[in-house]
Amino acid sequence: MLYSSQLIKAKAQTLGFTACGIAPVASAESEAQYFDQWIAEGCHAGMKYMENYRAIRLNPSGLVEGAKSVISVALNYYPKASLPAEAPHIAYYAYGKDYHVVVKELLSKLYQQIIDSSTAQSLPEADRPTARFFTDSAPILERYWAWRAGLGWIGKNTNLIIPGKGSFFFLGEIVTTFEVDEYDSPQRNRCGKCTRCLDACPTGALERPKRLNANKCLSYLTIENRGEIPSEQASCLGNRLYGCNTCQEVCPWNRFAQPTTIEAFHPSPALLALRKEDLTDFSREDYNRIFAGSAVKRAKYEGLLRNINNLKE
Repeated sequence: MLYSSQLIKAKAQTLGFTACGIAPVASAESEAQYFDQWIAEGCHAGMKYMENYRAIRLNPSGLVEGAKSVISVALNYYPKASLPAEAPHIAYYAYGKDYHVVVKELLSKLYQQIIDSSTAQSLPEADRPTARFFTDSAPILERYWAWRAGLGWIGKNTNLIIPGKGSFFFLGEIVTTFEVDEYDSPQRNRCGKCTRCLDACPTGALERPKRLNANKCLSYLTIENRGEIPSEQASCLGNRLYGCNTCQEVCPWNRFAQPTTIEAFHPSPALLALRKEDLTDFSREDYNRIFAGSAVKRAKYEGLLRNINNLKE
């Protein structure tokens, strides 16, 4: 049986997703050469896990046996209130609750609603379609599939840009065995001659359009990186405590960004009250209190202390 793509998109919108598109499962051959070169040249820095499961990254059928469709969604995280310029900088995506939990729960609800609205619910368990849900949690090329599903295009800053909405979005996927009546088509790139993101990158990590060298990237160095921050990049931190929004903040398409309506992504009073003087003697208790349930926990307490020490230098 075929599922209605319009029904799926309507249900996604009702759940709060800003965009939803669907692409047929296929091999991402157009990405293979770029991905292999990026890995071979060490641009993934210490993220050695990126070297694993190459075949699955390039074809999501390895994630779900018999997979036919990839449903891609975008969930807005642009904050309704932000820290003042003089406060320690925290990337907007980490202002609220951990997106891994929030997006996955919504994906699960979306899939269940799709099944409940179809005749699949009356089928024997063994004959029902199957699916898995992902959001930055599996070897899948999320931005590529969002592009294939027609959500937007991959900008020069490597972020997915949704026309008229910007790039402050979490991406999620449902890889499933069912097919739909109408698949979406990729959008053309609309960056044009603009190079604002490349020009503004504080460390030159955006070495050319769509080429991000994580070894220089302040987001990688303050979050994923488990070692020391090289002095050359540390000198560019400014007040960046966790992550960096620069390449998105300067993007002209983000003038369309609207505050998220997802309550879980609204910043807590404790986070909005954070100031530089609070970092002078930043205890583990402070860390747990301010960042409870937050994606900031990805850097761990020790990583945040390292970042704090670099801000003081």
